[in-house]
Amino acid sequence: MANATGILGNDSKAVKIHHLVKAPENTPESISFRESWDATKPVTVYKTPEVLPDGSICTAATVIFRTKGCAWWWKSGCTFCGYFNDVRDDVSESEMFMQWEDAKEKTNNFEDCNMVKVYTSGTFFEDRENPIRWQEAVLRETSKMGKHLVIEAQAQMCTPKKIAWVADHHPGCTVAIGLEAYDDTVLRFHINKGFSIKQWHKAVKMLRENNLRVKTYLLFKPPFMSEYDALKHTTSWLKEVAPYSDEVSVNPMNIQKNTIVDRLFRNREYRPPWLWSLVEMIVSAEEETSKHSCRVIVHPTAGGRPRGAHNCKECDSSVISAIDRYCISGQADELKTLDCSCKARWESELKNDQSLPVPLGTGPFRRGKPVDMMRAP
Repeated sequence: MANATGILGNDSKAVKIHHLVKAPENTPESISFRESWDATKPVTVYKTPEVLPDGSICTAATVIFRTKGCAWWWKSGCTFCGYFNDVRDDVSESEMFMQWEDAKEKTNNFEDCNMVKVYTSGTFFEDRENPIRWQEAVLRETSKMGKHLVIEAQAQMCTPKKIAWVADHHPGCTVAIGLEAYDDTVLRFHINKGFSIKQWHKAVKMLRENNLRVKTYLLFKPPFMSEYDALKHTTSWLKEVAPYSDEVSVNPMNIQKNTIVDRLFRNREYRPPWLWSLVEMIVSAEEETSKHSCRVIVHPTAGGRPRGAHNCKECDSSVISAIDRYCISGQADELKTLDCSCKARWESELKNDQSLPVPLGTGPFRRGKPVDMMRAP
């Protein structure tokens, strides 16, 4: 043991598992790959149907910027988040402005869009991540255009001074916080989130005091959790955060490359959630969330694919389409009528999860060749 290194270590400070996973990202090859991205162009710009705060349906433009990334990632990082794959360490202020101009050009100055979502793979108003002048320009310009703005932040980055500054430059905008789980144990050991529920409540209070809207992200099926536990806990979390939120967006896990969850998935120690679980969560929480006029959004990114939430493949597209329609209409009646032969398999897995205390769940992988699934990872 005296000569052991790494996690076991010697007398020096132990190496965190998360840092070992991140290590390949610090190789010259990985850095060179990240720096190959065009820093003058955003990652992507696209339009989707959305709902404004007054309940009317509109078109929203989403702009994902190529930034320096999340300050929490620099220090540690969440187990599931792969946004660091799209960042550049050397993005300059002028390049951020060029990305903004490119987004406006691609959307003709956000023509026909009443909502603009600005995502920066971190906290929008964190000065270490994004230039202050650029932050101010985005806030002022979208406000002047009369567009409802949605930005993202981590709870611990919300300070009274900064929140008041945001409210002054774009009154009434929406600040989305990735809470992920309303459980400090899950936040710490399953997600490695970097803040607590208490800090989230503090951030929500600041936003309310400055008349800003609150959007809360929850994560469906964090790692080290069975399907039944994910359904039970996320349904409970949804009901608990609804009174404090204008919107709750539940994001079912999708496997992003080079993350801890990616490593678990490739080692067959994690299975993405069933689409049936998302349907059950929506229906079970509907009565409680409607009491608080809280809109619930569920977006199965990579839905129907092996790395995203999926069922048997035959019913994936119809279930995903029904969930998408629910996100706009807010009516869950259609979801209650959905059916497929694979639903019985899902119900059986939930029962087995309750009777057999297996941390990773009892269900088999639903995609892939049976022979390959029997082989060792």
